[in-house]
Amino acid sequence: MKHMYTINRKSLVRRHNPIIQGFNPFSSLTVGNGNYAFTVDATGLQTFPEMYENGGVALGHMSNWGWHTSPNPKGYETEKFPKTNYTTYNGRTVGYPYMPHNETSEEYRWLRLNPHRLHLGAVKFLLTLPSGEPALPENLLNIKQSLDLWTGVISSNFNLSDEAVSVLTCCHPEEDILAVKVTSDLLSKGQLKLALQFPYGSEAFGGSGAVWDRPEEHRTEIDASTNRSVRLRRILDQNGYFVTAQWSNGALECDSADPHHLVLRPSTDELEFVIRFSQETSTVALPEFDQVLARTKNFWPAFWDNGAAIELEGSKDKRAHELERRIVLSQYLTAVQSSGSLPPQETGLTMNSWAGKFHLEMHWWHSVHFALWNRPELLENNMNWYQKMLPRAMDTAQSQGYTGARWPKCIAAEGIQSPCYIEPFLIWQQPHPIYFAELLYSIRNDQDTLERYADIVFQSADFMASFAEWDDVKKRYVLGPPVAPAQEIYDHSVTMNPTFELAYWTFGLSVANQWRERLGLTRVDIWDHVLKNLSPLPVVDGLYVAAETVPDTFSGLTGVNDHPTMLAALGLLPGLMTDPHTMRRTLHEVIRVWNWDTTWGWDYPMMAMTAARLGEGELAVDLLMMDAVKNIYLPNGHNYQTNRLPIYLPGNGGLLAAVAMMAGGWLGSPDTFAPGFPQDGTWIVRHEGLNKML
Repeated sequence: MKHMYTINRKSLVRRHNPIIQGFNPFSSLTVGNGNYAFTVDATGLQTFPEMYENGGVALGHMSNWGWHTSPNPKGYETEKFPKTNYTTYNGRTVGYPYMPHNETSEEYRWLRLNPHRLHLGAVKFLLTLPSGEPALPENLLNIKQSLDLWTGVISSNFNLSDEAVSVLTCCHPEEDILAVKVTSDLLSKGQLKLALQFPYGSEAFGGSGAVWDRPEEHRTEIDASTNRSVRLRRILDQNGYFVTAQWSNGALECDSADPHHLVLRPSTDELEFVIRFSQETSTVALPEFDQVLARTKNFWPAFWDNGAAIELEGSKDKRAHELERRIVLSQYLTAVQSSGSLPPQETGLTMNSWAGKFHLEMHWWHSVHFALWNRPELLENNMNWYQKMLPRAMDTAQSQGYTGARWPKCIAAEGIQSPCYIEPFLIWQQPHPIYFAELLYSIRNDQDTLERYADIVFQSADFMASFAEWDDVKKRYVLGPPVAPAQEIYDHSVTMNPTFELAYWTFGLSVANQWRERLGLTRVDIWDHVLKNLSPLPVVDGLYVAAETVPDTFSGLTGVNDHPTMLAALGLLPGLMTDPHTMRRTLHEVIRVWNWDTTWGWDYPMMAMTAARLGEGELAVDLLMMDAVKNIYLPNGHNYQTNRLPIYLPGNGGLLAAVAMMAGGWLGSPDTFAPGFPQDGTWIVRHEGLNKML
């Protein structure tokens, strides 16, 4: 069923522009390009970062190339970390870099926390009162700040000492360049100056990646300068990067008391400032402010026009406007935070969570939506990393006695899995590259896609087949032990046959052999043998349980905590092994008994997708919009979890994937418009350009 209309995308996007009218630690705004991002307070720069630390959305300034490694005088290496041997189902010994929960050591901490993502430097205002005293946040009045989502420009306005200040902040869409324009009489009066301040690196969870009180442990050197520009070299232990800046007027001075603090004193009532951050030195001339502004004003309308769109205006359900706001803001946030050359960390380029490292099992939630929203190239930006890491993943599998490629869990750019009590045992990231590749092929249906990702698909499948072990008594293949399921509360040393992982193994191996046929290759017999003989999804009392070894999932004391991922077997996945009636009973039992305080932001869209595939559109919306702490979306659009983790991009990405599926459907979905939404007329769902979910 098709509906013909044209969505006014500019109106749709702009009606959800965030408007900030004060210093709210949960309302910082970000400009960025997927590989680089700069987060600002209500002044449009990073003037009062302390207000946003320790429980707020920190004012990070991060990139995909900017990492810091602490000194390592004892030469710690993951390869040298003692392996703990585990016995597989058939008695084979496999070593893992295991560290018991709540135990630590100097070696373990160094390996876990290095490298960590680095704050590249604060660009801030120095504001003073007529008396010469530093201005405090409460001295700034009539604050009005907005992020124009249509153009990617932040406009910040405030008054200080009865004088107006106007600030424009934007980011170059292809280069790691920040551009700022300030207009105020306070500039020429000397009450408003612009400053650069550079920190040492920090691995602190929930921080901006900066330590400001260790000036002796890093260096800021001037490589070259003119009266309107400077090139700086930054050195932090074994790491370094370059900073190049230019400005329209005034003089840049180094703080004699702090070599990492530079102050720009403007000479007129208008200042333009452009600054580039780069891993390597660059002699390419910086663009002018107007050039950066023009590039961003060209890029963002094209982003909105060329992707898909969903509009809910006119719906009778009072939640429609809020859902539409979350949809629009989540598209912006994932574009600036998650669309670059690396899989994203859970807090993107705004603040550090697990030392700035990314979690591959979360990659589905971060990035699948890009393809569904007709921006497959943004998913492919991340996919290139798998190509580069394939040899390392193959080495990991071989070192454990498996074939193929075993993908790590929590890593930095170089792909090295550090020791942990649970991370080395997770497996649900293993089929992700197969899913990504198949989704891209479903959109493009071309030979180039098949050839480009064939190695990733086949090596991932090889590992999956070799990881499954034959149970000679019951004549079946089993997964684990050891295995850590997506519902991470269970003992990995004894867990066997987790429900979601069994379903994902079936999907992955099935798709991999389809790829071989599409490429004119013979099917792999062992993949088919595992498919034919894989253990069925475990059912107890008519419900899917977390794993075969957890029959008391719903009757025990702990089973109804964390992620209810048994639901993902029909929802996130197309349900090759599932019985819809059993899944419906399981979904309703989860809703009845689950402990929502222990869930995470992506659990709500995961459940909504299951409800949608089961034809329960009203329930899908209820789950997607559930009133729960972990399902809060802040004024800036971020998915809040806790004060320690105030932003959580897997929630944003999951929301976009679920809504795209509910509106645009899935392969084999009913021939109704917006099949995952209620069909009773309470929702008006207009959509354009969506690709179907698998």
